[in-house]
Amino acid sequence: MNFLLAEAGAFAFGMADVLVFVGFIVAVILVSTLMSRSAGKSSEDYFLAGRGLPWWLIGFSLIAANISAEQFVGMSGNAAMCTGLAIASFEWIAAITLVGVAFIFLPMFLRCGIYTIPEFLEYRYNKFARSLLSLFMMVILVGVSIAAVIYLGALTIDTLFHGTMVCGIEVNVITASWVLGFLAAVYVFIGGLKACAWADLIQGSALILGGVVVMLYAFSVFGKTPLADMQNGATPIYLRPAAYQTGEGADMFSGITDDTPTLKKFMTIDQDVLHMLRPLSDPNIVWTTLLFGIWIPNFYYWGLNQYIMQRTLGSKSLAEGQKGIVFAAAMKLIIPFIVVIPGILAFDLYSDQMAMEAENDEMANKPVLAQFDRLVAGNPEATDNAKTVFKFNREFAVLQPEKAAAIAKFNQATLGHTADFDAALASHEETIRKENKFDMDDALAQSLAIQSLNTEQISAAAGSGCAVSKELIGYKYDAAFPLLLKNLPFPNGVKGFVLAALFGAVMSSLASMLNAASTIFTMDIFNEYIKKDASQGLQVFVGRACVVVFAVIACLIVPILADPKFGGLFKYIQEFQGYLSPGVLVVFLYGLVSKKVPGFAGGLTILLSPIVYGALKYLPSTASMNYLNQMAITFFVLWGLMFVLNMVCPRKEEIRLEPKGEMDLTSSKGAAWAGIVVVVLTVGLYAYFW
Repeated sequence: MNFLLAEAGAFAFGMADVLVFVGFIVAVILVSTLMSRSAGKSSEDYFLAGRGLPWWLIGFSLIAANISAEQFVGMSGNAAMCTGLAIASFEWIAAITLVGVAFIFLPMFLRCGIYTIPEFLEYRYNKFARSLLSLFMMVILVGVSIAAVIYLGALTIDTLFHGTMVCGIEVNVITASWVLGFLAAVYVFIGGLKACAWADLIQGSALILGGVVVMLYAFSVFGKTPLADMQNGATPIYLRPAAYQTGEGADMFSGITDDTPTLKKFMTIDQDVLHMLRPLSDPNIVWTTLLFGIWIPNFYYWGLNQYIMQRTLGSKSLAEGQKGIVFAAAMKLIIPFIVVIPGILAFDLYSDQMAMEAENDEMANKPVLAQFDRLVAGNPEATDNAKTVFKFNREFAVLQPEKAAAIAKFNQATLGHTADFDAALASHEETIRKENKFDMDDALAQSLAIQSLNTEQISAAAGSGCAVSKELIGYKYDAAFPLLLKNLPFPNGVKGFVLAALFGAVMSSLASMLNAASTIFTMDIFNEYIKKDASQGLQVFVGRACVVVFAVIACLIVPILADPKFGGLFKYIQEFQGYLSPGVLVVFLYGLVSKKVPGFAGGLTILLSPIVYGALKYLPSTASMNYLNQMAITFFVLWGLMFVLNMVCPRKEEIRLEPKGEMDLTSSKGAAWAGIVVVVLTVGLYAYFW
C-alpha cells in the first residue's frame, strides 16, 4: 500500500484514506458476492436476479448503473466548458422520462416476460428485428459505453496518480483501464445481475454522499479564493468560452468583493453558464433541442437500453418496478447539484491546471506539438508526414497566441499560400470585430483572428493532399472533476471515501453494462443461432465468458478515445448513440400506437436509422447542426416511413401481447402520485434556472 501513501503531484493518501478506500472496495465485492451465491443455478437467476428485486434496490441500482465517470468526469467537463448548467437537462429531462417509462414501457415488457429489450421485437415484429437490434446494442455497449466509462475512470486515476509505480508498473490511462475492467468483471462473473444490484446499493448511496462532499468543499475553497486570482490568473475565467462569445465576461465581477457571500459570488461570476437556455453556437445543448431532440436519447436510454432496463425486468412485480423507477426519478433531480455545479467551480478555481493537463497530455497536445517542433526544425522522423497542417481550437489560440501564430504561419507555407500572412491575419481580425457586438481588447481579437485563419487553412487542406493533425486544445475539460479531487483540502479519511465513491460508481456502471451485453449475446444470439437447446448451466457459462471477452475488447478500444476530436467523452457517448436511438424509439412507440404495422417495418426502420442519422452528420447542409437536432430529424423521417408502411401494407391481423408468467401486473397508485410530484418539481427547476 506504500504507493497510496506516496504523493502523486498534489494528491496524496494518508493511512486513514487507504483504509477507507480499501475497506469500501472489499465491502462491495464481499456483499455483492455473498448476496448472489445462488445466481449460477439458472439463466433467470444469473441474468434477472430470479425476478425478485424490491423497489428500493431497483431505485438505487438504476442510479448507480447510470451515474459513473460518464457523469462525474464527462458531464462535469461539459459543465466546465461553455455549456454550464444546461448540460443538466440530461438529468432533469431524465426524471420526467423515467416516470413515463414506469407507466408506458414497463407494463408492456413485464407482461411479455422478456429477458432482453430486443426480445420484445420478436413478439411485436419479427425475428430479424430482434437480431438486428441485439447486434447493434451489443456493439454500442462494448465499443462505446463500456470503453468510454473505462477511459473516463482511468483518466481520473491517471490525473491523480500519474507516474506512480505500483509493483513495478507505472500508473497511466492504459494500466488503469485494465485494472478497472478486471475488477468490474470479477463480481459480474460470479453473481450476475443480483451481484450488480447489491453492489449498486452500496455504491449508489456512496456516490451521492461523495458528490455532496465534493460540492461543499469546492464551494468552501471558491468562497475563500480572492477575486484577483480569478480575474488575473494565468487563465482568468473571463476567458470562459461562453463569456468571450457573448461579451458578458467583462462585467462578471461587477458588484462583488472578496467579502461577498459565497453563493452570491458564484451566481454573479458564473451567471453566463447558470441557465438552461443556450445559444445555437453551444456544442452540446441548444434551446431547440429541449423541444424534442433531447427526449430521444432519454427515452431510448431509460426505457429501451438493456443495461438500464435489465434491473426493472428483474423486479418482483409491476408495482415494485414502478416504485423503484419513480424513486430513481426523484434522485435524478439532485444529480446536477453534485455533478454539474462542481464542474463549473472547477473551471473557476483550476482553469490554469486544465490548460496544463491539455499541454502535457500524452494522447493529445504533447505528441502533436512535438511533431510540429520536429517539422519546423527540418528534422522529421520516419513517422511524420512532412506535408502536415496543424489544427487548434479557439481556447488554444487564446491561451497560447504566440504558438498559435507560429503554427498558422507554418500552415500557410505548407499549403503554398503566397498571400502575406500579416495581411491575411489583419483581414480576419477586422471581420471578427465587425461580427461581435462588444468591444474586445487587442490580444483577444488577435487570438480569435488566428483561430479563424486556422479554420480557413484546415478547410483548404482537404483538397491539397496535406494531412491534418489532431486538434490542439486549450483546456482538458474532462480533467475538471479529477482536479477537484486532487486539489480540494479533504481531511484524512474523507479523500479516501470520495475517491472510493467515484471508483465504485465507475465499477457499478461497468458491471451493469458487462452484464447487459453478456445477456444480449447469450439470450438473443447464442440461444437463437448457435445452440437452441442450450442447458441452463451452459447459458450461464456463456454469459460469464462474455463478461471476460467484452471487458478485454473495451480495454483495447480505450486508447482510441483519448483523441480530442470527440469533444468530450460525455458528448461522444450521447452523439454516437444517435445512430441507433431514433430508429429504436420509433419502432417501439409505433408498435404501441398501431397494432397493424407490418412485421418487416421494425427491422427496416432500425437498419435505416444509422443511415439517415449518418447522412445528416456528413451532408454539408446539416453537418454543423447540433447532434440532438439531427436525432430529432431522423426520428421524424423514420416515423413518416412507419406511417406509410402501416397505410400501404398493414398486417391482416392485429398483434395481441398475451401475459406470460405469473407476475403480478397491478399498477402502483402511490408511484403514480409520486411521479406527478417529480414532474412538477422538474418543471419548477427549469422555470427557476431558465
